[in-house]
Amino acid sequence: MTKKAKNRVVIFDTTLRDGEQCPGASMGMREKLEVARQLARLKVDIIEAGFPVASPGDFEAVHAVAEQIKGPIIAGLARCLEKDIVRAAEAVAPAGERGRIHVFLATSAIHRQYKLRKAKEEIIKQAVAGVEMAKRYVSDVQFSPEDASRTEPEFLADVCRAVIDAGATTVNIPDTVGYAVPEQFGALIGYLHEHVAGIDQVTVHVHCHNDLGLAVANSLAAVKNGARGIECTLNGLGERAGNCSLEEAVMAMRTRKDFYNLTTGIKTQEIFRASRLVSQLTGMLVQRNKAIVGANAFAHESGIHQDGTLKERSTYEIMKPEDVGISGTELVLGKHSGRHAFANHLHKLGFRLSDAEMAQAFEAFIELADKKKSIYDDDLVAIVQQQMTEPPPVYTLDYLHVSTGSDTVPTATVRLKRNDEVMQDAACGDGPVDAALKTIDRICELQGRLEDFSLQAITKGKDALGEVSLRVTFGDKIINGKASSTDIVEAAARAYLNCVNRHIVDQQAGDETPKKTKKKSKRVKTPQP
Repeated sequence: MTKKAKNRVVIFDTTLRDGEQCPGASMGMREKLEVARQLARLKVDIIEAGFPVASPGDFEAVHAVAEQIKGPIIAGLARCLEKDIVRAAEAVAPAGERGRIHVFLATSAIHRQYKLRKAKEEIIKQAVAGVEMAKRYVSDVQFSPEDASRTEPEFLADVCRAVIDAGATTVNIPDTVGYAVPEQFGALIGYLHEHVAGIDQVTVHVHCHNDLGLAVANSLAAVKNGARGIECTLNGLGERAGNCSLEEAVMAMRTRKDFYNLTTGIKTQEIFRASRLVSQLTGMLVQRNKAIVGANAFAHESGIHQDGTLKERSTYEIMKPEDVGISGTELVLGKHSGRHAFANHLHKLGFRLSDAEMAQAFEAFIELADKKKSIYDDDLVAIVQQQMTEPPPVYTLDYLHVSTGSDTVPTATVRLKRNDEVMQDAACGDGPVDAALKTIDRICELQGRLEDFSLQAITKGKDALGEVSLRVTFGDKIINGKASSTDIVEAAARAYLNCVNRHIVDQQAGDETPKKTKKKSKRVKTPQP
């Protein structure tokens, strides 16, 4: 292995798999493809596109990413079970030599006793069988001993040794429940390098969760002790408290190269755009004080800090905003911009729309340009996001009027269209948003319960687009929706209507699905690395 290779850390992005498991962060097919394209522009080494056996939707998403995204390795997750491995192989097949199957099996004592009810010997046997089966389909096989950080080091070494002998090309050491602390986790990676024969011939990854807020610290401790792959997500999305944040790990190694002496292949100037895209498409807001990509990351309020920064930026900035793609929100288009300029700019942003979608997006752009003096990249992303809503709308918003004030009972009048039918109603509520949503319920004859409501300004200025993200419960099912407008009440109504449409289409699909197919399509629920 060359010195350059020894110092190179592989970035394995699992935003589309583990990141999407974050409650409320689910994405449709089109949204996953847009994120995957941005990951390719970001130049991640590996994209874990999903868990193919989990559902038909997951399979289709992994297959589409493998088929359409060029550059990165495309991985599909699988348990050490034949049905999982076969399904993963089918999903990543379009990627050809860039296809990877990532198999996993729990190894900790608590998992062996309570979940698997298997002895150590059985665990090793199943792990080896899983790797050998995956090798029949692809040459690139990754193995993860789930809950590795709570597995006895001696047994963990035995498992790693066995799967390497079976043909695994990458061994990933997950801190599945975020239990590890940096000193201990780094020492564990060092222990494996000392006690596992052949480990220098494979790539050692780490996959850290953030339950104690230590995912990035644990990942950095691991690479300091010999790991050469970090599994991470944009904005740190993931189950429970999330995963190692891609932007934080990458910029920590870049900024403190004097300490780590490690490099990645990441094009850091694409980080901010990637972060914003994921935030908008999932509806998961980035906290203002989030490192690297938060709104306050490069803001200086203290007079002393401002004075120092003006004199010499390095006094209070250890990174340049431009290093992560933050160059200030610049005007890109105006109301007099033509269709060609609009289409060309969307192409530069990385979006691919059909002719019909482009026409609809341009109409939305013209409508927005009449309301706003300045149109920014984030405005365009919001417009395109509206074209990605899956499935097609059942109801569309035709008219909205609200009456509200300190001495007025908030009232909303809403007119919806369904095919050629126009329906109108009105209702009162605790506020204009509540009144609008109640009116939609009356028209659609549904009863949704609002579980979560968040609002953020997409761009700067008093005329900024407001993006509303909702979580709505219909019966026992939670559906996410989002929409944007310069009018936040309209944005809330459109986001809620998005949830209503998804619920209706899901109901229709369920009614038309035979019972056997329903059972087959049931989503697999299983702990994952």
